[in-house]
Amino acid sequence: MVEPLVSQTNGYLILASFGLFMILITYFFARWRKWNTKEGFLVAERNVHWLIGGPSIAASWIWAGALFVSIQLAYQKGLAGIFWFTFPNIIALGIFVFLGPKIREKFQKGFTLPQYIHHKLGSDKLHKLYLVPFFAGQIIAVTFNIFAGGAVVSLLTGIPLTIVMPIIALIALTYTLVSGLEASIVTDMVQIILIIVGIVLVVPRAIMAAGGFNAINGGLGGLEGLSLFDPAVAFSLGLVTSIGLISQTITDQQYWQRTFAMKKNHIAKAFIFGAIIFAIVPISLSMLGFLGANPSLGINLPENVDPSLIGVLTVTSLLPSSIAILFVIILLGGLSSTIDSGISATSSLWATDVAKYTKREEKIINKQSVNEKLTEDERKGIHDLDMRVIKQSRWAMVGVTLLGIIIAYAAHFIAGFGVSQLFMLSISIAASASIPTVLSLYWERLSAKGAFIGILSAIIIGMPLFIYANVVGNEILIAVASVLMIVISTFFCLIFPNKKKEKSSL
Repeated sequence: MVEPLVSQTNGYLILASFGLFMILITYFFARWRKWNTKEGFLVAERNVHWLIGGPSIAASWIWAGALFVSIQLAYQKGLAGIFWFTFPNIIALGIFVFLGPKIREKFQKGFTLPQYIHHKLGSDKLHKLYLVPFFAGQIIAVTFNIFAGGAVVSLLTGIPLTIVMPIIALIALTYTLVSGLEASIVTDMVQIILIIVGIVLVVPRAIMAAGGFNAINGGLGGLEGLSLFDPAVAFSLGLVTSIGLISQTITDQQYWQRTFAMKKNHIAKAFIFGAIIFAIVPISLSMLGFLGANPSLGINLPENVDPSLIGVLTVTSLLPSSIAILFVIILLGGLSSTIDSGISATSSLWATDVAKYTKREEKIINKQSVNEKLTEDERKGIHDLDMRVIKQSRWAMVGVTLLGIIIAYAAHFIAGFGVSQLFMLSISIAASASIPTVLSLYWERLSAKGAFIGILSAIIIGMPLFIYANVVGNEILIAVASVLMIVISTFFCLIFPNKKKEKSSL
């Protein structure tokens, strides 16, 4: 076992200070008038600058596990591991350089991707099917960071996991309730600064303490001694990671929500900037993995300790244990940025695609989404509608947070059940819907029938194979299942095209 690196008392102080700081930041930077409008609460009045949006995109993509998985892959698989972790992550964000401006061109006043699909293809069945991967992704994001991230915070501080999990969740919920997406974006900026500053203070010191960059060279192959150009790694880790990560972003409301919130001509720049900032984090942290893999340093992973903790062990082996407080802060930044983004994205999906409104309100919503002029009577009802949307959004925030906590507790107490199974389920569902989503933006003959049959068939046929392959640990079968889901959904979209072209914009 790894001994706690900070006392429980200090752990509680760190959590309390971090939570209070994020809440104060939200109140200080939030523009109060925006809390009273749907546009302000859900999409920050579509006025986010790329210099703010880019760090928010990066922070929401740096989930807590990624902070440790990047180090673990460098430790186990060397340069090949960190390359096939970082490169697909960059591509996954970079694809929005094309998708983001395209959807804003077609659907200027939209809020969610499922809403766009419903307007474009006019199918209630397809719309409901689309909500499955979109809601599943957010629930998993919230749950995974509450449980897996909370477990590491518990390990570092000695605070029981059952206490850490609700504290972390409630911190993110509290400040996100204040002003919705704007709170998430503002705190993301602060969190990414905390993460990068923490890395700057830890990694160079560890390298110097180990003997400089020559110590890194001794671990570039990782424990497995793999080459960067090893085709087996490219096929298994590279292919599966690429399909999974790219599919996840395409079916992740967090990035569509930020796309709708950005100034139109800032979208591409924001995602490029976000991808660059993200890349800095795993590449920098991978140095700790290389150091851990260097046999001459004698850094050994204790029995029954998860390999993802090799970064913590490397730092504590080379530096004073007090430096571990920076790891807690880095972790909290990664945890909160993903949890609050998931909470905000869920509220957008619920308020836009699920919540029920009066016929008059629905008429106003439909007119607003296609930028149609409202009557004088309809304009008078906008304020009341905005209040109802914000109320629905906040209830959804509370709901997904409580659901995340409940599932996290289930993963902790129920033997054989864990978020890893839910995570595999989320990835497999995402892969089934990614190609139809891209086609909806670029191929005017996509039909509701083709998309529905394609997604449903990919889920029914490909998902069980994908889950089974992960359970038995068959990397070739995992890759086959991933490709199969993409092929199936694409096939049905192509063989059931629309006979008439859809309008190019809505």
